[in-house]
Amino acid sequence: MSGPERPGASEQPRQVGGGRAGIGDIAPKLAELTDDVLFADVWNRDGLSARDRSLVTVAALVTGGDAAQLRFHLGRAVENGVSRIELIEAITHLAFYAGWPKAMTALGVAREVLGAD
Repeated sequence: MSGPERPGASEQPRQVGGGRAGIGDIAPKLAELTDDVLFADVWNRDGLSARDRSLVTVAALVTGGDAAQLRFHLGRAVENGVSRIELIEAITHLAFYAGWPKAMTALGVAREVLGAD
């Protein structure tokens, strides 16, 4: 890998899911997969920092128009070191690739989660 190495899983806070707490009562298998595969494994792999994973995830959710999941992941992105300014800039950038309506929806969610300055 050229340039600075990306932090490994052991060099950053461990990412933990909330599947069992959030949906375990209605969808125990999906909750298990969320916690044990998506978060315990995929989110904690070496190769990308949690910060970079958060930025990629936010971009995917904006592109897909997934406002409900975006609420959670905007907060997670801030916890993982992505600034409010970077998140708004990413959404603005995505308006031209993902579509204006999706970006406008995402900005509404961002206002709720991150507040307005």
